[in-house]
Amino acid sequence: MSANNIEYKEFKDSDLDSLLQMGLKLWNDFTRGELLDLLEKNRDGSKQKILIASDEGKNIGFAIFSIRVDYVEGARQSPTGYLEGIFVEQTHRKLAIAKKFLEIGEDWCRNMGCSQIGSDTWLTDRSSREFHKKVGFWEEEEVVHFLKNL
Repeated sequence: MSANNIEYKEFKDSDLDSLLQMGLKLWNDFTRGELLDLLEKNRDGSKQKILIASDEGKNIGFAIFSIRVDYVEGARQSPTGYLEGIFVEQTHRKLAIAKKFLEIGEDWCRNMGCSQIGSDTWLTDRSSREFHKKVGFWEEEEVVHFLKNL
């Protein structure tokens, strides 16, 4: 397997099943139905870009970028690009696929008028935090969310 064989394309409806399968590996606290609802709700095309990586016709990764006009922690201006999720199958990691996803997504965000891109991960997800730092993100703040029933 070689990085030269990887094809990067925009999401098509025919990619939905593999996107859901990979998405459930990344967001394992979602059910298939919940993830499908979330993807459908946010797939208008103008404010979101979903990229798929494939190797010999098999989808092996995805990245979802959006344009946020609401507050993004630490951002200097709005709109701000946002990396909503990025995933590469274990068998295809260390081939710079995530880096290529970011290059494509960052270009799209710039073309949409953004000068920054944000992202987030769980406080305890050390590998994701290290990945973000490795590709040029910095940690803006750490937050713990609270909830109370009334």
